[in-house]
Amino acid sequence: VNLLAFTAVPSGPDLAQFALFPDDPSKLRAEARAANLKLEGPYHALLVQGDDELGALARIHERLFEAAIDVYASTGVTDGRGSFGYLVYMREDQFERAAETLGLSPGHQ
Repeated sequence: VNLLAFTAVPSGPDLAQFALFPDDPSKLRAEARAANLKLEGPYHALLVQGDDELGALARIHERLFEAAIDVYASTGVTDGRGSFGYLVYMREDQFERAAETLGLSPGHQ
């Protein structure tokens, strides 16, 4: 399964919770079923990618704020060569509007 992004957070001494952002969500579900792995979700987040420049994340948040989108978590990284990736989590009922506001396709964030 091709992943665009993921995060891992410990949830106990021998446990971790993973948030996976697959290129093809249906393939992830099929592979998880075949491996007898339980998936939860989907949880609603968008992967925003762009040029790493001063104010890039502020502009993203400004657009979401103006559209009354409530961001409750986010994670960003840079590739060190001028690009960034930014995961922005929002409420399910605001997901489609957030994708539209940022000019992203909701099926492929």
